[in-house]
Amino acid sequence: MLIHPWDSALDAGEWQDWLAHTDRFGVLAVNNIGPAQAPVLVPTHFTVAGAELLVHLARPNPVWQHLEAADEVRLAVIGDYAYIPTYWRAKAGGPDEDGVPTSYYSSVQFVCRPTIVDDPEGKVEILTAQLGDFQPEGGHATVAVDEGPYGRMLRGIRGVRLSVLHVDAKFKYDDSNPVDHRERVIGNLEERGHGLDAGAASQQRRRLRAIGDWNEFRNRT
Repeated sequence: MLIHPWDSALDAGEWQDWLAHTDRFGVLAVNNIGPAQAPVLVPTHFTVAGAELLVHLARPNPVWQHLEAADEVRLAVIGDYAYIPTYWRAKAGGPDEDGVPTSYYSSVQFVCRPTIVDDPEGKVEILTAQLGDFQPEGGHATVAVDEGPYGRMLRGIRGVRLSVLHVDAKFKYDDSNPVDHRERVIGNLEERGHGLDAGAASQQRRRLRAIGDWNEFRNRT
């Protein structure tokens, strides 16, 4: 993914905080063992556990033969996106229709080394971590090899531990444009209120507070 300097994460804490406030749902991309065929993409929830991402998938999933052959995979998350129309981005004094449209979004992509987990205790560990992540209020049965309902279901899934090798993070919200332009777009997003406009406006406002004028920020850093 192309990341301009003004789109890059300010630090690791920025993308980590953003990810902690999402549903941690992404797309796992795995190279196809057939080089002439398209990569295999798997939508999935995942749990961040230190330097690893934890995933479980159904045993019949067609990804396994490709995953077993992969040295590296990529897991991509995207959110807080919005289409920005031409007339929101026209230059001052110019015709609205001469503006150039763009997309706003946040994206975090992990390059990982996968390890497939088939032993029951290993799968219990992954499921327990994921339930603790996504359902911290509890209300679920104990996950154990010899107890129902999960014990009898373990054979139907496989776990994956994704050791994170590299992280690419991008926050694309026109940060290189003047402050008044970005403030105007925030207002437009909030007024339009479609889809994820509110999230995009919130991210743009947050980045505006952190960066201010891009040229001044660049000189300071």
